[in-house]
Amino acid sequence: MGDLESDFNLRVVLVSFKQCLNEKEEVLLDHYLAGWRGLVRFLNSLGAIFSFISKDVVTKVQVLERLRSSPQQEHYLSLQSMVAYEVGHQLVDLQRRSRHPDSGCRTLLRLHRALRWLQLFLEGLRTSPEDASTAVLCTDSYNASLAAYHPWVIRQAVTMAFCTLPTRKVFLEAMNVGSPEQAVEMLGEALPFIEHVYSISQKLYTEHALLDLP
Repeated sequence: MGDLESDFNLRVVLVSFKQCLNEKEEVLLDHYLAGWRGLVRFLNSLGAIFSFISKDVVTKVQVLERLRSSPQQEHYLSLQSMVAYEVGHQLVDLQRRSRHPDSGCRTLLRLHRALRWLQLFLEGLRTSPEDASTAVLCTDSYNASLAAYHPWVIRQAVTMAFCTLPTRKVFLEAMNVGSPEQAVEMLGEALPFIEHVYSISQKLYTEHALLDLP
């Protein structure tokens, strides 16, 4: 997965999440993972500050890629087929991690939670004024999403690290789509697709009582 280290371009993420849903509104895992590979490039382009998230994301993406190339790959075409297969065959640890510590359902749930944080943060960047504090934007997004799943020590370390974030202008320029104004415009185009994929995934996990997998 060396391509995860390549330059980020927001257009690649936009295309991936646009292609993520088929006509039945099933979340296609190949495009979902491609979108995440693009988001990891974005995190890596900002330096080591987000490494605590990007390293974990890379590990999760690799687990799902292995499932996509396994003998059972046809069951991992979409999020919906994966949930049906793993739940139907009792391949998910519902109470505590034991026989299936790296099930597709558990692994993607971690990406799902991280996607919410990034979605909120990028929306904050898009709608905030030029002089907005990225530390505040990122902390607020983190507290509304990932913080609930991290112990106190991690939460403290993370929020301290956010204080060293670059300016909003630097973030927008890191998207490699032109001026900050052009980046804001493209975020406005990309984020509804990301939010839609998140909402469909959230609904599916809720229906199957999978949102709190250990």
